[in-house]
Amino acid sequence: MDKINIHRVLVAPLDWGLGHATRCIPIIHAFQSLQLEVIIAAEGSLAILLQTEFPNIKIIPLQGYRIQYAKTPAGLFWKLLYQLPKIFRKIREEHNWLQQVIKSEKIDLIISDNRYGLYSNQVPCIFITHQLTIKAPIVLIEKLLQKINYHFINRFSACWVPDSEGEKNVAGVLSHPTLLPHIPVHYLGILTRLIPKSNTNSFYQYCFLLSGPEPQRTLLEDQIKAILPQLSGTVAIVRGLPGAKHTLEVGENVKTFNHLPTAQLSMVLLASDLIICRSGYTTVMELIALQKKALLIPTPGQTEQEYLAKKLQKDQRFFSTNQNRMNLLQAIEQATNFTVINFEIPHFSTNRLEALLLEI
Repeated sequence: MDKINIHRVLVAPLDWGLGHATRCIPIIHAFQSLQLEVIIAAEGSLAILLQTEFPNIKIIPLQGYRIQYAKTPAGLFWKLLYQLPKIFRKIREEHNWLQQVIKSEKIDLIISDNRYGLYSNQVPCIFITHQLTIKAPIVLIEKLLQKINYHFINRFSACWVPDSEGEKNVAGVLSHPTLLPHIPVHYLGILTRLIPKSNTNSFYQYCFLLSGPEPQRTLLEDQIKAILPQLSGTVAIVRGLPGAKHTLEVGENVKTFNHLPTAQLSMVLLASDLIICRSGYTTVMELIALQKKALLIPTPGQTEQEYLAKKLQKDQRFFSTNQNRMNLLQAIEQATNFTVINFEIPHFSTNRLEALLLEI
């Protein structure tokens, strides 16, 4: 690693749910395998999650974008539009913050997972995203969003995309647009912190894996609680609330977890016959890696998740349903009986990281 003169790496995930943080976990492990020191920039639940996974890594506070969600799909677009000035202000603030941190922490490389302000001319800066295309309900808005997206991405040294480069990919047009950014674009393969095992016995009939920003996380949790008395067999609920103190009061056949570290989460998912979850990209990558059957319920109004759910059902990877129009019990039965076609997609590895670092 002397050729690239990298010793200290700053990793900073976006605070939009937990997925950006969890998909950074295999990247951090790979850096550690190469004997590089990692520092994490995060706050709140992301900091708690990553500190649990890496108790010996230094975490420095970096305020998130703190994007607020709407209760309805129609209201989400306008609520996000209303918050654009705040988001652009946060981008400027984190850019100024970074210039000081590079000097004070002696950082040699920046890994920014969808944080647009973490670019600098002092050191190489890598932008990680699977959304080179940002889906929108109107084509003209989608083209405008891509232009804005590339305006920021092109300020970085390179863009790393967590997907396969070939036709057998996960994200479709999201990660494979007609037009790429001007900077080098490299495909990482699947990013997953979970390791599949072939000898895991089934224990849970259903596992509900909650994630994403509020209020939609709670709205889905409420729908799940309503059907629990009608479910037979053992049920697991992973609530996606690291650091939370309160627990759910549910039936004897239901085991609830506010949050699970990687090893325990992997065991629960592998021991579950059917997983019911959001179609967040990180979750999808993990399910594909584990080759588990799942029911995908995209967050209402989140166009990326809606696109992914439809694409993956068309690919016969997973069954999906619409949260605002679903009969959850019926959807679970349909997902259980859905015929799945699995195909292998390359996974991210330490060797892949080392090759990319040698190109910087």
